[in-house]
Amino acid sequence: MGKSRDLSEFQRGMIVGARNAGCSISQTANLLGCSRTAVSRVHREWCQKQKTSSDRGASGRKRLVDENGEKRLERIVEANNQATIEEIHALYNSSGVEKPISLRTAQRTLKRLGYSRKTGRENKSMDDDFI
Repeated sequence: MGKSRDLSEFQRGMIVGARNAGCSISQTANLLGCSRTAVSRVHREWCQKQKTSSDRGASGRKRLVDENGEKRLERIVEANNQATIEEIHALYNSSGVEKPISLRTAQRTLKRLGYSRKTGRENKSMDDDFI
């Protein structure tokens, strides 16, 4: 129970179409590569409620930094493009957000937004000195 992924909207529509076309539960399950139970449940839901969509929401923990928080973080980075992650983190938390975030969450969010570490002059490799 609960071992496989949810059926896509397309698969659910195919189940309803196959059952309405006269295929048996077993034929439909073999045709689409899903369980007989899934076929039965989807078809029963269609017959009773005329719907094929799943009400299951996204699983997992919700992100601490939502879309507005990401925009706020991007504005801070663009306004202070030379700032370190510690400074960006402090500016974000002092900007009046409901939930302050940790330094690691700020790093993770910036990475997801496409920002990466800057390499300063002191991180230059030895090969560059001999060219």
